[in-house]
Amino acid sequence: MLAGAPIGQAGDVSPRLREVLESADVVAAEDTRRLRRLAGELGAEIGGRVVSYYDANEAGRAQELVETLKDGRTVVVITDAGMPGVSDPGYRLTRLAIDAGVTVTALPGPSAVTTALAVSGLPSDRFCFEGFPPRKTGDRARRLASLAREERTMVFFEAPHRLDVSLAAMAEAFGADRQAAVCRELTKTYEEVRRGGLGELAAWAADGVKGEITVVVAGFTPDEGPPDIAALVAEVDRRVAAGEPAKTAVADVAKGAGVPKRELYDAVHRRSATP
Repeated sequence: MLAGAPIGQAGDVSPRLREVLESADVVAAEDTRRLRRLAGELGAEIGGRVVSYYDANEAGRAQELVETLKDGRTVVVITDAGMPGVSDPGYRLTRLAIDAGVTVTALPGPSAVTTALAVSGLPSDRFCFEGFPPRKTGDRARRLASLAREERTMVFFEAPHRLDVSLAAMAEAFGADRQAAVCRELTKTYEEVRRGGLGELAAWAADGVKGEITVVVAGFTPDEGPPDIAALVAEVDRRVAAGEPAKTAVADVAKGAGVPKRELYDAVHRRSATP
């Protein structure tokens, strides 16, 4: 069973969480100390074996847990916060269990993704979750460029010490005026939701931000007008200067902006031919 853990307030979880923690044969936790603290807050007595299940040991531990499931015992997977498998350990075990013919169920619980989406004030009828943006500058720029014409509202996670850089990169890829919301410490004592254009939010984050961060960004709307070809050429130049082959840079930037590759190539060529 995949069990949702509170993202801030212990009282937000389902009463069933206490029951499954007490009855499971094995509880696989991302952080065993946090699990025991949560159990104490819920007044739960964990009756089964507690094992660690986090990024570094997920691959090996998942197979071990599948064998436990095949023996007919119950396993509960719980992460530090939110639902297992959503930018947290859980996917590998779920896939292996399904392939082994083991029943997989979930105990619904709080999620920073949907909580942030709900309070962002941005369209929520269609959205996509993009996880953490890549850490490296070039990889991050390429990922965001590929999303420049994504029409669904986008939800990202980000570490507080990289928030300003990511927001600035989003402003460059999506436009400084693209509306967004930075949701900090959701459901906790110092919860804060900052709304505005990406450029404005990047300037605010430059002073430093603390806490758990979820970023919600409005999707592209056709009335935003045609892409700024000069800006796309500048992005190609930046990538080429960083060592990326020109052909690859043109193809990636064109795809992300939704413009014909030949049009962007011609624009780059004209610029290069200008004295």
